[in-house]
Amino acid sequence: MAGIFTPTNQIRHTNVAIVRMKKGGKRFEIACYKNKVQSWRKQVEQDIDEVLQTHSVFLNVSKGQQARKADLVKAFATDDETEICKQILAKGELQVSEKERNQNLESMFRDIATVVAEKCINPETKRPYTVGMIERAMKDIHFSVKPNRNTKQQALAVIKMLKETNNFPIDRAEMKLKITLPGKEAKKIKTKLTPLIKKIDEEDFAQNLEMVCLVDPGSFRAIDEMIQKETRGRGSLEVISLKEMEEGDERLE
Repeated sequence: MAGIFTPTNQIRHTNVAIVRMKKGGKRFEIACYKNKVQSWRKQVEQDIDEVLQTHSVFLNVSKGQQARKADLVKAFATDDETEICKQILAKGELQVSEKERNQNLESMFRDIATVVAEKCINPETKRPYTVGMIERAMKDIHFSVKPNRNTKQQALAVIKMLKETNNFPIDRAEMKLKITLPGKEAKKIKTKLTPLIKKIDEEDFAQNLEMVCLVDPGSFRAIDEMIQKETRGRGSLEVISLKEMEEGDERLE
């Protein structure tokens, strides 16, 4: 009985993630390990062998049809398949099933809500929001996850959208800082810093001016740069806490 064989120009893959790119009038595909493509794009994974199932370029991964070298040279100006794989990894479209796509969007939706909950409070009560509360608010404003944008960017967009609604009070949690300024220049520098400070809790002027104050996290870098510049490195900035909220408050749904 004759044996069954697979043609040498065909390669079969299982548990595969396919990244696809159209170039030079043809569609090229590469076979990757699941969950590794995003790690590569985020530069978390840097070993190409951990990402690619094979260093081959295909016309159709599922059928095992490899691309001809002539087609690769025409489209990519090289027949170095590892380098071509890197180009496709960087710019190609990751093919996922509808179920996987929905799971990824749901996971990203929760990640965005988690970032918002970590960064924000209710300014009226000074209490933090739970992730569940933020998720419901995101659904109420019909927020749509954009899979090609990072989580932090989208969290900032959510905060902006929620602040524009009238029925969901939200603000960035404040940082508590201790600022020390050298004596002779202290008052002048304080005047320049005042627009960046939301509230001064404590102030003591002996040899140096020491202030404990609340600021928006977005102002931290500007405050630090101003202190270093104006005091020529003789002033100091210390972070007392990253989130200023009412102590003892329970995070209730």
